[in-house]
Amino acid sequence: MEKEKQKIKSISKNRTGGGLGLMWALTALYGAACLYLYYMQSIQPMDYNNRYFQSDLPYHISMIVEDGWYYSFTAYAYQALYDLCGKTTVGIAVFLAAVTVASLLLTERLLRRMADLQDRNWATMAAALTLNLMMPFYLKWAGSYRYVSYQSGNLWHNSTYLCMRLLALAALLYYQKLEEDYREKITVRQWVFFSLLLVVCTGVKPSFLTVFAPVLALKLLWDLCHGTRFRQVFLLGLAVLPACGVVLWQNMVLFGADTGNGMTFDPWYTFSLHALRPKLAVLCSLAFPLAVLGASLLAVPRFEAGRRSGDKRGFCLNRAYLFSLLMALVGFAEALCLVETGGRSRDGNFLWGYLFAIFWLQVVSLVKWLSLRNVDIMLLGRGDNSMGRVRLALIRIAYILAGFVLLYQLWCGGYFFFRLLGGETYFMMG
Repeated sequence: MEKEKQKIKSISKNRTGGGLGLMWALTALYGAACLYLYYMQSIQPMDYNNRYFQSDLPYHISMIVEDGWYYSFTAYAYQALYDLCGKTTVGIAVFLAAVTVASLLLTERLLRRMADLQDRNWATMAAALTLNLMMPFYLKWAGSYRYVSYQSGNLWHNSTYLCMRLLALAALLYYQKLEEDYREKITVRQWVFFSLLLVVCTGVKPSFLTVFAPVLALKLLWDLCHGTRFRQVFLLGLAVLPACGVVLWQNMVLFGADTGNGMTFDPWYTFSLHALRPKLAVLCSLAFPLAVLGASLLAVPRFEAGRRSGDKRGFCLNRAYLFSLLMALVGFAEALCLVETGGRSRDGNFLWGYLFAIFWLQVVSLVKWLSLRNVDIMLLGRGDNSMGRVRLALIRIAYILAGFVLLYQLWCGGYFFFRLLGGETYFMMG
């Protein structure tokens, strides 16, 4: 019997090996395409009328190399790479391509962790590539611009967001590990490493902290009210404070008295800049997560039964799912209400935290969606089999609908990325 099991495992590995090799090749191809894209962006002139490989990258490089304005930790990396590569932008392009591929691989690692899978396979790699390519559900009636009319967790024109996203994913991965055991003990090494991750991530761009910290505070308050010792809650919450100090430094750099910039309360201003119907565009930006949410609400009795029966994986997934929903809600509230004043009033800089929250919500929603594949009618209700069958049918319809939404958003992302490689502006229409 043991020999038969080994034989089955060997056959399984052989069957997936080719698929995994193909996915590695596609990942390498994606990295090479990003390298080309970032290099072409980096060498463009800083001319407002230039719409060829349009991005923020040449402005970021110029602010560092020519103006010496170190507003982000990426500035130090860019300066070093620029000098090491003979005053060229090649090193910066390679760095950003590596960051993009690393984000994909870290997404895959997070998927496996939440799905309780030990080994990487072609399916997890394909899922990670999908999540790193998908764009909003394009509906011309909502907004004619494929990117700026909507809100997307995937973009290729802002280098500080790309770096922040990688570090934010690393922080979330480490937080998930801490969250399992922090009620009993947090070591000094764990506390320092998590705190440093948050500091560096915030130093690159403070947007992640603005959506993560409020939800973490709510989570810790919940734990405290449900029996977790105050000392453990205090220690984990304290790890966020050094990053808050970085935010104060950045606030002085970006909103100091001599900058002429500030912030104000102006609901829907940012969402209305480029969308024909802003509220519909917001829904299109969340199409896949909303479809999964609908299917999940239908399946609530199943997950409740799983929790009562000790299904640790399902229960942990629900906690991660709720955390991601709250992050998206906090990010939406910030982007909805807050607007910069001064020269950056139309830049939408309060969107960045929401964009990452959308990306993370899509990651967790994909795992949630896959968990709905095997809905057991016996867990959907007892005593009324006809109602159970109806509920099961509705869940399956919602599951299939979410899959079609995911495929369409992947097509939207692939089409958008392909046109970017041709040098088109991210203001592309149709």
